[in-house]
Amino acid sequence: MMTAKFGRVCGSCMTLLVKREPIFPTFLDRYCYQGNQGCRNFSTSQRRPYIMKAWQLTDYGGNKNFRFTDNAPMPPIIYPNQIVVQVCAASVNPLDVMMREGYGAAILNRQRDPTGVLPFMEPNVNELPLVLGRDCSGIVMETGLNVKEYKPGEEVWVAVNPYKMGTHAEFVLVTNSEISHKPKSLTHVQAASIPYSGLTAWASLVTQGGLNEKTAKGKRVLVLGGSGGVGTFAVQLLKAWDAHVTTTCSSDAIPMMTSLGADDIINYQAQDVKEQLKRVDKFDLILDGIGGDTEKYLFSTDYLKPWAGAKYVTLRTPLLKNADSLGLTDGLLKSGMSLAGNAVKGLASGIHYRWGFFTPDGMALDKMASLVDRGKIRPVIDRVFTFDQLPAAYEKVEQGHARGKTVISIAEKRTEIDDSSSFTSIIHA
Repeated sequence: MMTAKFGRVCGSCMTLLVKREPIFPTFLDRYCYQGNQGCRNFSTSQRRPYIMKAWQLTDYGGNKNFRFTDNAPMPPIIYPNQIVVQVCAASVNPLDVMMREGYGAAILNRQRDPTGVLPFMEPNVNELPLVLGRDCSGIVMETGLNVKEYKPGEEVWVAVNPYKMGTHAEFVLVTNSEISHKPKSLTHVQAASIPYSGLTAWASLVTQGGLNEKTAKGKRVLVLGGSGGVGTFAVQLLKAWDAHVTTTCSSDAIPMMTSLGADDIINYQAQDVKEQLKRVDKFDLILDGIGGDTEKYLFSTDYLKPWAGAKYVTLRTPLLKNADSLGLTDGLLKSGMSLAGNAVKGLASGIHYRWGFFTPDGMALDKMASLVDRGKIRPVIDRVFTFDQLPAAYEKVEQGHARGKTVISIAEKRTEIDDSSSFTSIIHA
């Protein structure tokens, strides 16, 4: 008689281990369903369920297409570098709202189907139902065979690639390059507010902007849209590195931006931003989190230092939008021509043009955690929702005018995992 051993899987074929009854169980009595007697690669992780609670997007569109289920499949470990994380809290980001509408599906589906890599091959995927959410804070539940840095029970924070199933569920599957140990000084709700926005700012300022703790000192940086999730992190990161920061925001966000250390604050509701910026010294870097017409006039030597390595980094790139509307090939071609055109325009004037993208990076999360625990960066949370209020959280983010991040508390309240019940509805930490 063959009976399933709940929670144990074969490390070679990833099927459930079984044992023969009534023989006293020994190592050689264990079989997987593929017949691998005595397989030495089986997992000895703790028991876990095979279904979970999750918010699934059944079709692209508005909140009406969200469906709450307590019967979503548990993500299995397939590769040795993967980790299952129990999600205690996650954030809702503008990217999540856009992906709910189908934004980026053309390129993301190509990434989801590694076999359809040739331009003439359509990706063979059906991504729906889709779980959104790009970051979280939680607890390691199970690890692959090659994962040595993380053990079950350790607290971590996570940033997930956009083409993968997301964090608006009880569990999420990540690789060891998308994860880092959570800052010890933060709760899960606080920690969940940082990874996505922090890594977006990091990729823009460090990877594309060329700044770091050694080169940023004394540099003049303009952050457009400073009161949002990316903006609040970028301002704090730059001030931790002793840069001079100018930012734009509305009048009611000025006290918050002052508390975060911004040197100069321009109220776009009461002042002409273009004229105000002309009255100050030129910048070494402009981080544009707004888009629209701002690029047309700010990407010039009227605001950037010419022939000094100055850079204009925008988060509002046309790449995914063009691929959605024109198809993958034409969309990539049009986007490439747009990027090249701005780059050539800038080179003629001695300034540089870059695109900034959210990029999961475990090593960057390590450095960010160190800054948080040293008190250089603190979470800025606009509002906390419970898991059953997820559609309301999307509506909040969709309204715009954020004052920090919107966070969802997923773990049960008043448990040993995380007590999130002490948080008020609005936190400006």
